[in-house]
Amino acid sequence: MTNEPRTLMEAVRYFADEDRTLETMVSLRWPNGVHCPTCGRTDVRFIATRKLWECKEKHPRKQFSAKVGTIFEDSGLPLDKWFVAVWSIANCKNGISSYELARAIGVTQKSAWHMLHRIRLAMEIGGFDKFDGITEADETFIGPKPSAMHKDRREKHRTAAYHYEKSIVMGVLERQGERAASRVRALPIRDTNAKNLHRVVRETVTPGATLHTDSAHGYRALAPNTPMRQSITPWSTFAATFIRTGLRTSGAS
Repeated sequence: MTNEPRTLMEAVRYFADEDRTLETMVSLRWPNGVHCPTCGRTDVRFIATRKLWECKEKHPRKQFSAKVGTIFEDSGLPLDKWFVAVWSIANCKNGISSYELARAIGVTQKSAWHMLHRIRLAMEIGGFDKFDGITEADETFIGPKPSAMHKDRREKHRTAAYHYEKSIVMGVLERQGERAASRVRALPIRDTNAKNLHRVVRETVTPGATLHTDSAHGYRALAPNTPMRQSITPWSTFAATFIRTGLRTSGAS
């Protein structure tokens, strides 16, 4: 998709064109050419008046649309509203509520809630391509603040002296520069050992990409085991590196 919208107003205008929206959907759904989702044949006929394709093989459901097999399949809402919803949830750093989305695209709050639920589920199962170029990886601990907890609850979450149970979330960021929005993926991990960190990097980052990390022990020996260029920023020089080069590792956390 060229000339990607950078604001909500641009997104609404961009996807208001039905043909452009369908073209975007087809390029994302079938990057190597349209094929029948039932039998896999590529010599399909496009019915322009109905925005459908027809397979030449004789089998049930020989006619299909670009929605088949996606989260949009059994929805009566047009693709332009779905794409604006996807753009909104992917670009709003603080998230977007169903009430906000309903006002933005002109649907009921119930429909907006249903759309957000499906989109978040699709993002959760990892239906996206891997990151490339300049990427960053970091992890953080998420949980209640001990000083703000009741004594009984604080003792319940205590795992050791001055240590409390928190969830570990690892984030990987792909930097896009000023012309496009950066992308980030975050997922919970059990531990910050090398095995877990290396697994997430291999599943998220394309081999050959440039990965920036901090000097945590789990990131060491990552480059020899994974075909990519790794740049490690020691904690002591983190601030100086950020000022000098603009690179950071906390952007993913």
